Amino acid sequence: MKHSLITVAVVAAVVGGGVVYSGTQTNSWFQQQAATKKVAHISGQASIAQTAYTSNDSATTAYNKVKNAVVTVQNLKNNSAQQSDGFAGLFGQAQQEGGQKSPKIETASEGSGVIYKITNGTAYIITNNHVVANSDALQVITAGGTKIKATVVGTDVEKDLALIKVQTTVIKSAASFGKIDGLQSGQQVLAIGSPLGSDYATSVTSGIISAPRRELSSQQTGFSTAKVIQTDAAINPGNSGGPLINLAGEVIGINSSKIASSNDGVSVEGMGFAIPADIVQSFIAKTEK
Repeated sequence: MKHSLITVAVVAAVVGGGVVYSGTQTNSWFQQQAATKKVAHISGQASIAQTAYTSNDSATTAYNKVKNAVVTVQNLKNNSAQQSDGFAGLFGQAQQEGGQKSPKIETASEGSGVIYKITNGTAYIITNNHVVANSDALQVITAGGTKIKATVVGTDVEKDLALIKVQTTVIKSAASFGKIDGLQSGQQVLAIGSPLGSDYATSVTSGIISAPRRELSSQQTGFSTAKVIQTDAAINPGNSGGPLINLAGEVIGINSSKIASSNDGVSVEGMGFAIPADIVQSFIAKTEK
């Protein structure tokens, strides 16, 4: 006898001022848009823990090949009652009574992204649409801790993809995409990103491909049906937009979501999803035109 279909709520892994929720809420594919809570220290240098070691392990080699191309993407919101015009105003300071200055913007949420191209002093980054949605400004933090303001090149809400860019000479590393035609269940993969935000930047989790192609329904995504790579590598809030890589150090997908529980409240683990590299590359080609 065939088992009846259990509808699941898929939640996106972006961390912000609220919590990632599951259940049957509308568009539960994404995290609830949260109120701002954290002051953004615009530009400058972030503190990144440094770990130095040498290893011939294939997973370590793959991680080291990609890690410097992975960034934290900060979604910034204006917290002043009277918003300034233009991007520059967002990165300015508000004059308060008594001559004191306070930041005008705060970090609403944090996700991840991966640099795939550097040309003429511009680095191009792929991430999820839900990471950058409804932002007043964007900022990326490099693996080395440098903060750089970013701009959106293009987005696709249904595919949950966004292309952003930064003007900088600091970024030197870009990741490359791998072929996914030969992906097999059981193949080892790594997920890189900023779970719980920039404090844990360039964290890596390991796992296998659970299914090379899995179709999620429009009810699950909140939009159209989606073809995804299923993996048991841990994908946590803040990992959204980061790369899923093979042991050759190639990007085979962009981490986007996970199943937290079924609609009857049964909790599940190890059910993460990434947007396949071929879909990502098609989006890039269309957006860069």
